Amino acid sequence: MKRSVPWQFRILASVGLIFAASVQAAAPARDQTGAAASLPAGIDPAIFQAQVQLDRAGFAPGIIDGKHGRFFVAALKAFQEARGLEQSGVLDAASRKALASERAPTLIRMVLRAEALEASFTPDIPSRIVDQASLPFLGYRDLLEKLSERFHTSSDTLLQLNPGLKTPRAGMELLLPGLIPSDRAYDPGLPGQWRDMLSDLNISASQPRAARIIVSKSQSVLRVHDAQGRLIAQFPATTGSDHDPLPLGKWTIRTTAFMPTYHYNPDLFWDADSSDQKAQLSAGPNNPVGVVWIDLDKPHYGIHGTPEPSLIGRSQSHGCIRLSNWDAARLAQMLQADTPAEFVA
Repeated sequence: MKRSVPWQFRILASVGLIFAASVQAAAPARDQTGAAASLPAGIDPAIFQAQVQLDRAGFAPGIIDGKHGRFFVAALKAFQEARGLEQSGVLDAASRKALASERAPTLIRMVLRAEALEASFTPDIPSRIVDQASLPFLGYRDLLEKLSERFHTSSDTLLQLNPGLKTPRAGMELLLPGLIPSDRAYDPGLPGQWRDMLSDLNISASQPRAARIIVSKSQSVLRVHDAQGRLIAQFPATTGSDHDPLPLGKWTIRTTAFMPTYHYNPDLFWDADSSDQKAQLSAGPNNPVGVVWIDLDKPHYGIHGTPEPSLIGRSQSHGCIRLSNWDAARLAQMLQADTPAEFVA
């Protein structure tokens, strides 16, 4: 697939580095569970802390928001399985102890700098795909959306933590999920734009190697196994629809396109408007396939990101496997060509 990365991307990427340079660990009060207790009402401190820990461990809980949901339970069960614990999906003492083995903060404080406010965004993205083709870059709409993706959360949660983000200003201190990676020494053989995006999405350079992935339609998850068959990661996924079901069977990863352009062909979509014409959309996090396309040996099918992470597992796709941009980027760092992929009911 052809790729293009306009100049706006370089500005956005540099803003990510500016943010990272200003990180300070937060020191919130602690309750008896060890979770951050200085969170607003409506955000469960224990759940929030566990979500951050699960995300860091590679067992993605979906959007980090301090709420108990099915993807939190699925992530916790997968973590328990990987650690040899009872797969209860309950945040019990043994699970808390295992999650706390990596001593990283639940919350961090960051100073918002002027360069972030001056960045180039794409505020007006048309709803119709064919109309999006006129844009030179499908970037973040605003600072709030960019920060949400960077910290694997939602705009609503960020505003709960930081009401001042309604009117952001330079010098303001932000309270954010503790997801800053300890290792940003990305493979120098990767494209520079992709290394910048990995940094922007807080993806660590140190990732385990996948020997096999399994996509489960019934559980709406993508599971990653190593060469010894051990479960090493799991991500929430959208897995097709009634009209375009997940293609069950055994497939193989072919190639990976970083920051891909998107070639829209209405002939491949049963629900396309009859007036639609073929179109090519520019790269960017709001591209229909997000920041990465992982190609399968089944024509027109792949694993990719999405501009709507809140809809993972709640909406339908045209048969492809859709992950959040941050999970798709992390998965891409685990894979290589010829990795087996099995799709199960």
